[in-house]
Formats: sequence, C-alpha cells, structure tokens
Amino acid sequence: MYSYRGKLAVLHNEPYELALSQALSLRLSVPLYHSVDNKTPEDFFLSWRDGCLKLLDKELLKKGGLMVEIEPRQGEQRSWPAPKEGALAQAIGRKTRTVVDATTGWAQDSLHIFRMGYELSCIERSPVMLELLGDAFQRLERLDWVARLALPVPKLLPGDAIDILAQLTDSPDCVYIDPMFPVKRKKSALPKKAMLILRDLLGDDMDRAALFDVAWQATAKKVVVKSPDYALPLGGKPTQSFKSKLLRYDVYIKN
Repeated sequence: MYSYRGKLAVLHNEPYELALSQALSLRLSVPLYHSVDNKTPEDFFLSWRDGCLKLLDKELLKKGGLMVEIEPRQGEQRSWPAPKEGALAQAIGRKTRTVVDATTGWAQDSLHIFRMGYELSCIERSPVMLELLGDAFQRLERLDWVARLALPVPKLLPGDAIDILAQLTDSPDCVYIDPMFPVKRKKSALPKKAMLILRDLLGDDMDRAALFDVAWQATAKKVVVKSPDYALPLGGKPTQSFKSKLLRYDVYIKN
C-alpha cells in the first residue's frame, strides 16, 4: 500500500474543473491545495497544466513540471508504423507481435514500441505514475493520426508486475523489462530530473531478479532487459545483446 503522506499533494489550477483535482486527491489520499508556499510540507505536487497532468516539485513549480511526453523523441520517426530500426527494435524483433512492458515508468520506451506498430500492454505499480500514464494515453488517443487510423492505445495494467505477469491468460511474444538500476556514482552520469523524482517517490527496484524469473515464465518467446552498459546481465548470459550509447538490450529467447 502506497502512502504519500507528507510527500505529495494535488495542486488545483483554476482554469481546470475543481472536481478533477478533488477526485485525484481522493484516489491518492493526499491533500488538495489551491496555492503553495514555503510552509507547505509536501515536496511534490500533481496538477493539470497546459492540457495535461504534470508532476512538480517546489523547484519546478515555475518551470512547467514533468509529464508523460507522447510525442516522439528526437531522432525518432513520426510516421506510423515507425521503422523497426535501432537497438530496441532489434531486441524486440520483427516477428514479435505482442509486447508487455513490465516496468512502464515514464513510458518513453513504451510509446516508441507502440509507434513501431507492436500490440502493447503496460504494467505500472506506482499510483502516481498510473495517474500520469492514464492522462498521457487519453491524450494519445485524441491525436489526429491515432484517431484517423483507429489505433488501440497501449493497455494500462495497474499493479505489481510480478503478480500481473503470473496471472496472464495469454502469453505475450515479448516481455520488456527496464528496471531502475543503482545509480553509477559518477558526476557526469547523473540521472535526469524525472528519474531523480521517480526514485525519491518509489525507491529502487529491489525485486528485479524475481521480476525476470516471472517474466521468463510468462512470455511465449522472449524477454528483453534494458540495462546501463555497466550493469551485469539480469538473467545471466543472454542469447544475444544489442548496444546503443551507454545502454544494452539483453535478449533471452526460449527454444
């Protein structure tokens, strides 16, 4: 059971309906504020701004905040389906049809997988991230090209991936895992602001080894694990690996 007491609150933005903020604060069991000052005990806030739900801290209150970005990242194709190119696409494979992202987080890999044309389900256990993801997938559904092509947006599965994967009735072709590894203690390799906030709210994934074991049992064909280049392979020696700058995608294929 997640408790955000003293850490998180909902900050109502006047241009948006108060009922939205009230319902969000009730779902997360956190306070609802109309303004914030130095005496406000919470460090993090959820608020609707610029047409989307954003996560803010006191430092980011005047800087726009963080949202799940649904637009392609720099260098990614804006066409659909996007070409299956690069290390991630190679790891997932051209013959793969269904993918479950077991550690969705900020969903940047998830959305790239979606844009490449795979049928995608996304698991997330954090109630905060679930709210941000739900808002993002609603925005995704309203995009012109998604609506025009009548594309089903990724299916969002709330809960612990270990439990959900163990209960799947249909085995996906691929289970994708991007666990939070310990930060490498190097000044030039600090994680992005989004990951710093995510770590503060959620902590590290200490159960990633157990998650791999369940993913291996759940998948029909393969498990793909995204790792920093310095990390040891999560599931032992992989069948194959694909590398990009500072990252590695270890692929474990069932016979």
